Amino acid sequence: MSKVLITDALSARATEIFRARGIEVDERIGLAKADLAQAIADYDGLAVRSATKVTAEVLGRPGRLRVIGRAGIGVDNIDVAAATKQGVVVMNAPFGNAITTAEHAIALLFAVARQIGAANASTHAGKWEKARFMGVELYGKCLGIIGCGNIGAIVADRAIGLHMKVAAYDPYLSPERAKALGVEKVELDELYARADFITLHTPLTDATRAIVNRGSIAKMKKGVFIVNCARGGLVVEADLKAALESGHVAGAALDVFAEEPAKSNLLFGMEQVVATPHLGASTTEAQEKVAVQIAEQMADYLEVGAVVNAVNMPAVSAEDAPKLRPYMRLARQLGNFVGQLAAAAPLKRIAIEYEGAVAQLNTRPLTAIALEGVLAPSMETVNMVNAPVIAKERGIEVGETKYERAANYASLIRVAAETGRGRLSVSGTLFADEHPRLVEVNGIEIEAELAANMLFVTNHDKPGFIGRLGTVLGDAGVNIATFHLGRRTRGGEAIALVEVDDAIAPAVLDRVRDLPHVKEATALCCF
Repeated sequence: MSKVLITDALSARATEIFRARGIEVDERIGLAKADLAQAIADYDGLAVRSATKVTAEVLGRPGRLRVIGRAGIGVDNIDVAAATKQGVVVMNAPFGNAITTAEHAIALLFAVARQIGAANASTHAGKWEKARFMGVELYGKCLGIIGCGNIGAIVADRAIGLHMKVAAYDPYLSPERAKALGVEKVELDELYARADFITLHTPLTDATRAIVNRGSIAKMKKGVFIVNCARGGLVVEADLKAALESGHVAGAALDVFAEEPAKSNLLFGMEQVVATPHLGASTTEAQEKVAVQIAEQMADYLEVGAVVNAVNMPAVSAEDAPKLRPYMRLARQLGNFVGQLAAAAPLKRIAIEYEGAVAQLNTRPLTAIALEGVLAPSMETVNMVNAPVIAKERGIEVGETKYERAANYASLIRVAAETGRGRLSVSGTLFADEHPRLVEVNGIEIEAELAANMLFVTNHDKPGFIGRLGTVLGDAGVNIATFHLGRRTRGGEAIALVEVDDAIAPAVLDRVRDLPHVKEATALCCF
C-alpha cells in the first residue's frame, strides 16, 4: 500500500481522496527540517503547501519517496533540481487559486481607494473622522493591468463589471485575445501614463523583477494607486515608499513583499498602505480546489503512473519514454532558443515541424515541451502540461506539421515563431540517435551543440569581425569553449554561436553589441 505524508494544513478533502483510493495518509504538520528529512524516506508521496521547505538537504536521502505534490501554483519552497536529481516527481495545482487571487486584488482596489484600513482603525479607536477619509470612485477610472494571463483576465472581467476602463500590458497578449476580454492592449509606458489604478499579475522573471521602481513610477500619473497580489520582487519597496511620501503615488495595497514572512517592512505603518499577509489564495474554496486537485494527481501517479501538472517530468507513457527522451531534450532546447531570441516580442504563432523518423512517433509531448521551451524565458510556472493551455489563453496560435519524408537528416525538428518583430526559426536533429544538435537558425546553416552559457550574434559578414569579437571576450576574461559560424551569402548576413564557460555579464554583452557590423547579440542559456 502506498503512503502519503501531509506536512501543511490542507483541506480534509485531500485526506478523504487518498483514503478512498486505498492510500495510507499521515498528517504531521510543521515538522522541523531534520525530522522531515528523516520522515520522507518512509513515504511514497509528500503533500505540502508553502510552509514546508523541501530543500536539497531534506531530499538528501529520499528513500521510497516518488512524488511531491504542491497544493498551489508556486514551487519556490521545493528544490525542483534536487528532486529531479533524486528521481522524485514534483507536481503542482496551477489553476485552483486564480479566482480567489483575482477577487483579492479587486478587494484591495476598493480598500485602497476608500482608505478602509485606516478608517477602520480610526473608528475602532472611538474617533469619527468623516472629513479625513475622502476616497475616490473606481467607476469610470482607468485600470492598468500588467500581466493579463489567467488571473489578470479575471481581474479585467470584474473591473469591466465595475464600469472601469481597462488597459493591459502583456507581451503575450494578442490583439484578438484583448478584444475578446474587452481590454485595450497597450505598451507599458502608455499604461503608466493613463492608468489611475495599476494592478500587477505577472510572474517574477528577469524581465519583470523591480518593474515598479523609481523610473517607472515617474512615468505614472500623479495620484496613481498601485496594487500587488503577484510577487513581492516586482516592486522596489524603497522607491514606492518615497513616492508615497512625496504624494506622487496616492496609495498602495500589497499582499506580497520582497521578504516573507514580513514581520517588519519599511512600508508598514504608512497610512496610505493597505497590507495583507499573502492572502491571495486564502479562501475556503481555493484551498479545497487545490487540495482536491493535488490529491487526485498524486493518487493517479501512485496507482497507475499517470503524470499530470508535473514541473520536472514530461507526461509520457512508459512505452514511449525510451524513444522520445532524446527528442524531448532536443525539442525543449530548440523552443528555449527561440523563446530567448524572441525576448519581450509579442508571440502570435508557434509552429513545430517534424521531418523523417521523428514524424512517425507520438509528437504531442514533443510539441508540448517545445512550447514550454518557447514560453519559459518569460514565465516562471510554465511546464509541458500547462504550456498549451497558457498559449491558448494568450491567443497564441500553435501549429504542428509532420513530414514523414526525410530531407538532409534522418530526423529533423523545426521550431518557428511569428512575433511582433518578425519570424524566428531554428532546426535541430539527433546525432547517433541521442545527441541533440542545432543545424539551422533563420535559414542559415550552422552545426552546434547547445550548452548552458552561449552568445548568439547576428552580424554582417565582414573581414576582421571574428577577431574583434574574440578580443572583446578575451579582454573581459570570458573563456571560449566552442565557436560556430554560418552565413547566408558571402558578405551578407552571418551568425556566430559561441559557447563560453560562464554567463556573460551585461556590460560585456553591451560591448559586443557596440562592435562594427553587429546587428544583434543575445546571451543564451541552453540546457
